Amino acid sequence: MTDNPLLQDHQWPPFDRITEDHVAPAVDRLLSTGRELMNRLGSLSPDTLSWVDFVEPLARHDERLANAWSPVSHLHAVKDSPSLREVYNAQLPKLSDYGTEVGQNAQLYERFVRLSARADLDDVQRKIISDAVRDFVLAGVALPEKDKVRYGQIARQLSELQSRFEQHVLDATMAWHRHFDGPEGLKGLPESALEQARELARSRQMEGYLVTLDFPSYFAVMSHADDRSLRQEVYTAYCTRASDEGPHAGRWDNSELMQQIIALRQEKARLLGFANYAELSLATKMAQSPQQVFDFLYDLAERSRPQAQQEYAELEQFAKEHDKLSKLEAWDIAYYSEKLRQERYAINQEALRPWFPLPKVLAGLFTLCEKLYGIRCRPLDGVATWHDDVQVFEVVDHQGQRIAGFYLDLYARPHKRGGAWMDECRNRVRWSDGQQQYPVAYLTCNFNPPVGDKPACLTHDDVVTLFHEFGHGLHHMLTEVDYPEVSGIRGVPWDAVELPSQFHENFCYSQEILPLISGHVSTGEPLPKSLAESLLKARNFQSAMAMVRQLEFALFDFHLHHDAPADKPCDIQQILDEVRRKVAVVQPPAFNRFQHAFTHVFSGGYAAGYYSYKWAEVLSSDAFSRFEEEGLLNPETGQAFRQHILARGGSEDPMVLFRRFRGRDPSIDPLLRHSGISG
Repeated sequence: MTDNPLLQDHQWPPFDRITEDHVAPAVDRLLSTGRELMNRLGSLSPDTLSWVDFVEPLARHDERLANAWSPVSHLHAVKDSPSLREVYNAQLPKLSDYGTEVGQNAQLYERFVRLSARADLDDVQRKIISDAVRDFVLAGVALPEKDKVRYGQIARQLSELQSRFEQHVLDATMAWHRHFDGPEGLKGLPESALEQARELARSRQMEGYLVTLDFPSYFAVMSHADDRSLRQEVYTAYCTRASDEGPHAGRWDNSELMQQIIALRQEKARLLGFANYAELSLATKMAQSPQQVFDFLYDLAERSRPQAQQEYAELEQFAKEHDKLSKLEAWDIAYYSEKLRQERYAINQEALRPWFPLPKVLAGLFTLCEKLYGIRCRPLDGVATWHDDVQVFEVVDHQGQRIAGFYLDLYARPHKRGGAWMDECRNRVRWSDGQQQYPVAYLTCNFNPPVGDKPACLTHDDVVTLFHEFGHGLHHMLTEVDYPEVSGIRGVPWDAVELPSQFHENFCYSQEILPLISGHVSTGEPLPKSLAESLLKARNFQSAMAMVRQLEFALFDFHLHHDAPADKPCDIQQILDEVRRKVAVVQPPAFNRFQHAFTHVFSGGYAAGYYSYKWAEVLSSDAFSRFEEEGLLNPETGQAFRQHILARGGSEDPMVLFRRFRGRDPSIDPLLRHSGISG
């Protein structure tokens, strides 16, 4: 078994040696040793417990399990295959059952409670133990035996159902495409998008051009294709993925999975004594009550909706004047928005691509981090990856000492989950015997890949996405907490975890920073001042429409998990329709099934937590306002942000950390100002 790479200690997973055959033996071995450890620690005398002989052994084993599962889970997301999926799915019930066993182990729980009274604990240790006691309760440790069994069944079912939901979305996304023999049917698409359509066809051994539902391809058609019927066809295929509607109606339909997921979440919440899953979700978040979340979201909607309605009316008028369009349909909005943006600001995302070649953007991002945080990101050779496109970097401090690392996987391709995300590969750890591990992050996006010998060129929106994910990565990599339970993003309440990511987006809209991250792909010339000014003026184009769209997502998620009935199936569509009636300015067609591919909520970590994006954006905008006051490249301000926000992980309450950095409570005004909303 020692030749199994998943059971060996590696700072960087050996992706060139990991095979599907390694997964089940590694998981089985680690779960077996975990159970042996629980039995041993559960027999220790409560009167002689110490951190080193009780908490640390559990943390060491948890870290071994995390290090083994991390590359498996990541490969499932970025290099899926039928055989890997089968192996991956087979492990989920085992891992779920084990997690339930740990969380409901009364002997461990009692010893954590006893340990919390010790006087020789430091503040971070006390926070870890307090969190652990809370999590035992939320895992059902105090439930009657019958309810404990049911809790475990629910946890296992949710794990399996949520994975199937995400797999259905991936399969439905990959299943649809539209082939064109020539470019005539793609009139309006910029040359860069046509090149990508040609490359997509070549990648599938086809001639001509290919449109798919991968987001770069979908977005190019929706924003630029002059053929309205094509836009309607692509929109219909995209917004009906994994549903009972559209070109693959019923084939990967998530309708029943959604019902089961919501019902099980509500049952789990009631087992634990909560009225609904929204209340359970908030037990580990900053927000104190469902009403506080509703008040926050509806207040933002009240401030934003009048401006959003005005923006939509302007768009309708523009389409009417431009093309005598009598009614603006859902598949027209992005197209006419792009034309209106072009007319108003003489700028569009595709035209900006040549100014943001990926090597220049990365170099500028790394320079920004060096100036603010005193770190350098350097390419690292000799590290195995899962695809030739993946780059590897090390992060070093001002003395040249390695403190972290990251994988950069930026291009869309088949069998890779859509969207963009940061995930943990390795966490920062320093054990009592001196052994240590530095943090490593996976940073994943789905940009258009390079064509020919030219580097990939990004839209400005892509640049913002990259800065967002890198902000998450910095939160993970620049932690100075040595305990894995609360290092990096671990232990950070979900409604605070977006603070660093959204904070870093703001640098992309600065005249001071744009020269760092732009340089024409052919000449190297930085973005001209006139284009930069237009870009910054266009920042808040239709910002209120974007705001209410995010509020629609957040309110749908929170109402769904707050209002779903306990004794009958939930009318998910009705809840979504009611939210749209209250806050949306764009009413989609009846066949739209957005919710069937809402992976953030139905298979990700954002269930009853999608509001976190806006909640954290209040914090991030206000944090950035200090940089606006003191200088965007002020190293002292950068070090303060690193020290008080990035370095502390989940070791302290995020509001305490925010006040320490900002010197006061957060204000909503910077968010509204940055968003161009005057309500």
